[in-house]
Amino acid sequence: MTQELNTNIDDFLKVSGSSSPQSVGSIIARAVNAGQYPKIRAIGAGAVNQAVKACAIARGFVAPRGLDLVYIIGFDDIIGENGENISAISFRPVVR
Repeated sequence: MTQELNTNIDDFLKVSGSSSPQSVGSIIARAVNAGQYPKIRAIGAGAVNQAVKACAIARGFVAPRGLDLVYIIGFDDIIGENGENISAISFRPVVR
């Protein structure tokens, strides 16, 4: 059974290429344990790499509690500082 997402559309974690996957994974796991499911957003190859690592780490953190953390992956179109469209990769956590 899939648990409903308990998040606001504007609530997300920004991950950059220099983000620590361990720290981001810990933040995701703490949020999931508290019943919140923040969207993770990454722009660029380095940021996506760190976000994927963080998602895997968070999954490992919540697994001992019997939670199967999976992610719905998609694209977000956002407006940059100069008005240009930027594609971001988003990861929405879901507990099964």
